Amino acid sequence: MNIGIVCYPTFGGSGVVATELGKGLAQKGHKVHFITYKEPARLLDTFNENIFFHEVSLNDYPLFDYAPYETALASKLVDVALHADLDIFHVHYAIPHASAAYMARQILLQRGINVPVITTLHGTDITLVGRDTTYEPVVTYSINQSCGVTAVSESLKADTFAHFDIKNEIEVIPNFIDFSRFKKTNKDHFKKAIAPNGEKIIVHTSNFRKVKRVEDVIHVFCSLSKEIPAKLLLIGDGPERQNAEKLVRNICSSIDVRFLGKQEAVEELLAIADVFLLPSESESFGLAALEAMACEVPVVSSNAGGIPEVNIDGVTGYLLDVGDIKGMAEKTLSLLKDENKLAQFKKNAYAQAQKFDISNILPQYEAFYHKIKDDRMCK
Repeated sequence: MNIGIVCYPTFGGSGVVATELGKGLAQKGHKVHFITYKEPARLLDTFNENIFFHEVSLNDYPLFDYAPYETALASKLVDVALHADLDIFHVHYAIPHASAAYMARQILLQRGINVPVITTLHGTDITLVGRDTTYEPVVTYSINQSCGVTAVSESLKADTFAHFDIKNEIEVIPNFIDFSRFKKTNKDHFKKAIAPNGEKIIVHTSNFRKVKRVEDVIHVFCSLSKEIPAKLLLIGDGPERQNAEKLVRNICSSIDVRFLGKQEAVEELLAIADVFLLPSESESFGLAALEAMACEVPVVSSNAGGIPEVNIDGVTGYLLDVGDIKGMAEKTLSLLKDENKLAQFKKNAYAQAQKFDISNILPQYEAFYHKIKDDRMCK
């Protein structure tokens, strides 16, 4: 198939999933056309003869305070569909991609060309941004006008039906992991550099927004580090980083906490971790947790959103209520103080992650593409 993928080209979850999906489809022989305003981060340094990138250009005009990206995107979708003979548009994150794809589809239909639109919902496009009254009517309409809709978790599917007047069916196709990249590797030399005296290593990775509750991570770590020698690696960047740095200086030993910023090779850091902390207030799926589990790292997390669909309480880690810092510290310590339990949880985490192997999820998307292409309602 010739597939047009629209996504944000950033390190955010939806962009990462869309890019990795496209790469996986290309490896199976599909022609994949990425259409966005710059080359996706996960495409850099990647070459595959079946992958194409089409940049959405924005021209500056004095009339516009803000360039109309949605209109430019719709025009680019029409152009790529015409010249690349696309079979389907697959847009990731509803805003503004679903509405732009709907507009492009209508233009193409007037020319006698039918390119169905599939919209994949990822999280904040539904749970946060999409519910804003500024966007809600357009989000609802464009989801209902999509030929097919998928969500990355049962939790997100339920949230969508709860907060929007959706008439369309929603199929759950979970996020996935590429085990050729995310896997346990021997990084003992690196671990010694970070923890020279055999300290336990705790890891958290996120975009440092309030919803990720990075301050909870620090409180949990500072509590447990009083009981056992440990190091905390904080991976990522965002608006809460400065506050997090101040908190570390006030309540913790700064020498035991490292802010590493954005890292491309996250898997190398996960390879030396003992426990992964994810105390988020909201998570549509919990991709960061899944990446850690693929590297045999147990997860101590909140029970928010779709996380319980990934992290199994008492098996691959522990689930606690949002804000339960004391409970998270206690459960993390119970793992770190018991080497046998820690080893078993690491094994369990890996086994659970294998269910989300990209080789298991790609066929679900392929089947959905063919289902939508053959759907009479979309012809």
